[in-house]
Amino acid sequence: MPPVQPKPAGTPGTEFRPGDHVVYPTHGVGRVEGIETAIIAGHELRMIVVTFDETRMTLKVPVSKAASAGLRKLVSRKVMDEALETVRGRARIKRTMWSRRAQEYEAKINSGDPLAIAEVVRDLHRNAGQPDQSFSERQIYEQALDRLAAELAALDGTDKATAIEKLISLMGKPEPRAE
Repeated sequence: MPPVQPKPAGTPGTEFRPGDHVVYPTHGVGRVEGIETAIIAGHELRMIVVTFDETRMTLKVPVSKAASAGLRKLVSRKVMDEALETVRGRARIKRTMWSRRAQEYEAKINSGDPLAIAEVVRDLHRNAGQPDQSFSERQIYEQALDRLAAELAALDGTDKATAIEKLISLMGKPEPRAE
């Protein structure tokens, strides 16, 4: 079926093809299953169908809203290399209350930006496995590590476990903090 309105070349959504890996900011890496047309409230909408195997979730994003929803293709190798370089860097932990930092970390993870997610992984890894790490700190670290590893795995054509090992090996062992 033709769309309701004529679509100019380069319209958002036309760059997504079945089988492509894509990133949805709040859910991570998924795979485009196809683009389908649905009648919703009497309007014909073209929807990008994205599946997330790990959570067994299917998401349908209107083609016209894909960009504003943050749906994007995987980042380039260059951007991922910058993220890996960030992970290798020295942790930068602000001296603010944990609740404020936790909110900032959650916002970075949900932004879907691999560079911001790499900062969270880098900053929280230094405390990984140390007894003074809180449960919520560990949860945020694991969420960021999982999200970055998923995109790295899709880019490298490996599995997430291999990508996690690669990220952890880049960071090395956590350094004891000098107080």
